[in-house]
Amino acid sequence: MDVTIVTVSRPETTATVTRGAARLLTALGYAPLAEVTLPNGRRADLMALGPKGDIFIVEVKSGIEDFRVDLKWPEYRPYCDAFAFAVAPEFPREILPDEPGLIVADGFGGAILREAPVEPLAGARRKALTLAFARLAALRAAGGAATEL
Repeated sequence: MDVTIVTVSRPETTATVTRGAARLLTALGYAPLAEVTLPNGRRADLMALGPKGDIFIVEVKSGIEDFRVDLKWPEYRPYCDAFAFAVAPEFPREILPDEPGLIVADGFGGAILREAPVEPLAGARRKALTLAFARLAALRAAGGAATEL
């Protein structure tokens, strides 16, 4: 019996987990956008606007090394009500911190394993972010390659 080992590249894993997490967010009533540059210059893998105006940011981790070298994730918190990591099913979840939410996703969807703690944004910041999010979504829908809020 021959066994074929399939290796998946880091970009492929990132794309697969991002797609599944976005599908999960959509099923939960959120409107997600991928690759959103925040006002502090950091880039969120997914930023989603909820049905009640809440903002959810998801940081995709493609593997152990990706998590260990990327220490900027706390800098996303000032721009969302809730923050979570999204990882592939085979990711060693025990290395992730306990504070953020946790999503496990593949190319077809995902599941929330740990709810993201909610820390509501200040009203003025929420309004500014929501307006910028709406403009970004409209520019992308019109065929633009915009990424910045």
